[in-house]
Amino acid sequence: MSGLLFGMVLAVLLEILVVCRRTDVWHRLAAFASVSTKVGMVMLVVSVVRDDWMVGLVGVIVLSVGNGSVMLLANLLQGVER
Repeated sequence: MSGLLFGMVLAVLLEILVVCRRTDVWHRLAAFASVSTKVGMVMLVVSVVRDDWMVGLVGVIVLSVGNGSVMLLANLLQGVER
C-alpha cells in the first residue's frame, strides 16, 4: 500500500513540475485542477490506510469543491482577458 501512495505522490509532483515550467495561464489552471484531484485521491487512500474517516471527509470535500473553484477562476480570467 505504501508503494501505491508513493506513486500517487510522485504523480502530484510531476504536475507541480508542469505548473512551474509553463507560463500560459490555461495550462497552469489545468495542472492545478489535476493536482487538486490527485491530492483528494491521496487523502482518500490515506484515510483508508489509517481508518480515519475525518481525513476521508476532507478528501471528498476537496474532490467536490476543488475543481469547481478552479473552473470558476478560469471563467473569471477568461472574462478579464477579453
